[in-house]
Amino acid sequence: MSAFLATNMARRKHYILENIRLENAGAKGVAVGKTDEGKTVLVSGAVPGDLVNVLVRKNKSRYIEGDAVEILGKSPDRVEPKCIHFGVCGGCKWQNLSYEKQLEFKKNEVENNLRRIGGLSDFETLPILGSERQYFYRNKMEFSFSNARWLSPKEINSQEEIAERNALGFHIPGMWSKILDLKECWLQEAPSNEIRLAVKDFATKNGLEFFDVKNHGGFLRSLMLRQNSKGEWMVAFQLFREEKENREALFDFLLGKFPQIKTLLYAINPKANDSIYDLDFQTYFGEGFLTEEMDGLKFRIGPKSFFQTNYHQALELYRKTLELADLQGGETVYDLYTGTGTIAQYVARKAGQVIGIEAVPEAIAAAKDHAKLNGLENCTFYCGDMKEVFTEEFLAAHPKADVLITDPPRDGMHQKVVEQILKLRPEKIVYVSCNSATQARDIALLKEAYTLRKILPVDMFPQTHHIENIALLIRKS
Repeated sequence: MSAFLATNMARRKHYILENIRLENAGAKGVAVGKTDEGKTVLVSGAVPGDLVNVLVRKNKSRYIEGDAVEILGKSPDRVEPKCIHFGVCGGCKWQNLSYEKQLEFKKNEVENNLRRIGGLSDFETLPILGSERQYFYRNKMEFSFSNARWLSPKEINSQEEIAERNALGFHIPGMWSKILDLKECWLQEAPSNEIRLAVKDFATKNGLEFFDVKNHGGFLRSLMLRQNSKGEWMVAFQLFREEKENREALFDFLLGKFPQIKTLLYAINPKANDSIYDLDFQTYFGEGFLTEEMDGLKFRIGPKSFFQTNYHQALELYRKTLELADLQGGETVYDLYTGTGTIAQYVARKAGQVIGIEAVPEAIAAAKDHAKLNGLENCTFYCGDMKEVFTEEFLAAHPKADVLITDPPRDGMHQKVVEQILKLRPEKIVYVSCNSATQARDIALLKEAYTLRKILPVDMFPQTHHIENIALLIRKS
């Protein structure tokens, strides 16, 4: 760092930090380097191995945050991003990093969190389970309509009148009212791009109004595309208001052009937000759901259903969860945060009985329906806030668990839930997590009674920093 920059650090909010070598990856995918004085620098817009100049946004006592504004030397692990929208849409932030390095940094993050946050050691790390599909792996995508698309700096600086302002795509990060008009997306296989582009083209040519985000008006609001592993597709629209003639013309056009569409739905949403869970979807064509199959189990997926977005990796995750649980056939298994009961039903065929608990009523209703659909009579599901349901009274009224599986949201488990697990003291705990930091915190609370034996990182989301982890805990004697 130059003497001038060092002297003026404290005075100026933004300044350029020169010649920072980025050596590692940090939380949320940022690249990490150090100043000559040893202060940590967290850099967005670069990859480990780059030599960069950094525009500083925050200068804290322990670290600096900033954005790479010039790449002075490229990392040997850099690759060319495939998507033309890379760096703008906010997704797939690691497209410019080789997949081998992505997996290495993800594995390291899990291990570091368990050691640093959890104070854990002497566990076995199984080889990270990479995704066979590094692109086109998502089975669900959601896109937004806008009549005032995001304009690039080049368009703004041109001072030319922009005639075409309609957009169908993603919200720009940090700019909720701005929608990026997607020309392509590498996350969902064909015909996802083709359907989206056909919708936009038909709507534009026929004068259908795109949603006005700022003034809250228009006709077309959002588009959801879902698929199953058999290549069948669901299309679901949110419309701000009913326009029957326009709606039917658009829907009939899509059904005629794309025979892969097995069901088409819509909901009228005049609300201030575009959340779907309180909307009433109407089925225009088909059954209103898709059927997915996983190793012989069937699941009906509607527009509101929670289902893992990477089908192939989800199947591997469930298989590995069952493998680590090592069920012999007569065990009682508790499945906390069971969701729609996918893991519960996956392990039920090897268990004596499975008891699942989940807070979302719609998810529990789906779990019960799926158990019936799959002929599983050894699954029982309960609905309610985990810390309010999973109590001493509940434990007293149910068989003691031999194995406990838990798959909580990113915030991890409530401390009261951890306390109840310690009272229950099952022989094994299989902890599935999408946030290894909160997982490490929770396992630290359990380590008085349990030993962390193995972990298995599973990459569900290639080209991003996100990583799932399965941990096997064994009760101490």
